[in-house]
Amino acid sequence: MRAYLIAILLLIAILGSIAGYRSWQNAAGSGGHFGPPPVTIAAATAAAEVWNTELEAVGTVRAVRGVELSVEVSGEVIALAVSSADQVEAGQLLLTLDDKVEQASSESQSASLELARLMYERDDQLLKQKSISQTQYDRSKADYDRAVALLAETRARLENRRIHAPFTGTVGIVHVSTGDYVEPGDRITTLQDLSELEVDFTVPARHYPKLRPGLSIEVRAAAFPGKSFPATLQAVDTRVDAGTRNLLLRAKLAEGSGLLPGMFAQLTIDLAKPTELLTLPETAVTYSLHGDTVFVIEGEGDELVASPRVVRTGDSREGRIAILDGLREGERVASVGQNKLYRGAKVVIDPAVQLE
Repeated sequence: MRAYLIAILLLIAILGSIAGYRSWQNAAGSGGHFGPPPVTIAAATAAAEVWNTELEAVGTVRAVRGVELSVEVSGEVIALAVSSADQVEAGQLLLTLDDKVEQASSESQSASLELARLMYERDDQLLKQKSISQTQYDRSKADYDRAVALLAETRARLENRRIHAPFTGTVGIVHVSTGDYVEPGDRITTLQDLSELEVDFTVPARHYPKLRPGLSIEVRAAAFPGKSFPATLQAVDTRVDAGTRNLLLRAKLAEGSGLLPGMFAQLTIDLAKPTELLTLPETAVTYSLHGDTVFVIEGEGDELVASPRVVRTGDSREGRIAILDGLREGERVASVGQNKLYRGAKVVIDPAVQLE
């Protein structure tokens, strides 16, 4: 019995010691403040900047003079006077189809024309001498005119058996060889004048009042990373596409750009309307489905707190983004480390903090 009593007393003593220790801990800490430590951030100030108003678009490079060459009649290729990537002059013969039939017809009709001409000239003299009737003279003249027309028709058919370069340029890949049989519409090759290029592109119709020929444009292509090519807005279409509500535009590239027709191009159009905008570093804005947010730094000295604020953003340029609404010039916002912030969070601004 005595042993049980001793055990109970020891248990009470142990529990009392634990309770007393915890009570002492609470009493010792009652005069201090425990909370999360301040978040170290970098801050940026909303500043007003003058930006040129720009419009982004995408388009396709094309040659001012560029065609796909094909034949108008069917036949066998008997002569190919050009190779892939050749430079050719306007009017240069590129290809000839089998033209034996047309050549024979031309010779026959040339002979018929010569006979008709002789008969016409003889009847003309006889008519002046009143040796033949007017009817016979008219028949001779009609025969002569018919012979001229028939020879012209044959020569036109003969010309259709040949393909000439319509302008000076560079030949693309040739798709036929001597001996091939081609039909109307078959692609022979392409011809591009690479000295003059333009870009066709579209923009939403709402931008129409800002657009006019002569605006400066920068063109970029994936084939030339980090490089831009100057261009000038040349024409604005006179109607809006009813299906897309987009407006077609055409810009002319400066000579010697080195681009190729068919390339995908990104364009930046300078609308020549400088605008003063409030800007921040792009890293200061947090994007979400609920809206674009910045953390505004409030307070002075060591008592700085962060408060989230929804803003309306605009274009971004060279690492900065335009703030259209929700912020005033001179306000400080967190530019690095805002992913750790929440409403009312205490912060410490450290200029040495960099974006990882």
